[in-house]
Amino acid sequence: MNPILFDFPEKIETERLLIRPCLPGDGQIVHEAIQHSLEQLKQWLPFAHKQQTLEETEKNIRMSYAQFIRREDIRLHIFRKDDQIFIGSIGLHRISWEVRKFEIGYWCDTRWTKRGYLTEAVQGLTAFAFEELLANRVEIRCDPLNTASRKIPERLGFTLEGILRKDSLSADGTQLRDTCVFAKVKE
Repeated sequence: MNPILFDFPEKIETERLLIRPCLPGDGQIVHEAIQHSLEQLKQWLPFAHKQQTLEETEKNIRMSYAQFIRREDIRLHIFRKDDQIFIGSIGLHRISWEVRKFEIGYWCDTRWTKRGYLTEAVQGLTAFAFEELLANRVEIRCDPLNTASRKIPERLGFTLEGILRKDSLSADGTQLRDTCVFAKVKE
């Protein structure tokens, strides 16, 4: 089946969360979360080093939505079920539809960290990838020094397949960094 014909659900539900595609109009909530979390995000994510206006954030979301429609990249937003508060972003990236391989990436508004929300979202999206998208492989990649991000795949039973040495640049682009590659594969 051509992936563009896959009817992506309106939302993915977990015990406490709703995960849905990013949508035009989400710029305000995403921009506020990024601004509030900027110092922490700057350590690990290159986009946090580019001071974005609200308009630029909305433009980025609309571009992501276009990629979502084409199933080239699947950017999703995480909300708490009980009050619809925006928690962060998660997605399926570096997609290979031929292999059925997906990489999960994520970030959280720092006002909602240390509550298990991202772990729950990653667990839900991993299950969705295997059950609905018929994934053969789901990866999570992170900097070995990003202990908060690294704990998520470790908690969820992903296998650390290796550490790619001097594989990427630091978020600020000033030094070479290593990358942990965690994966779950279809049994």
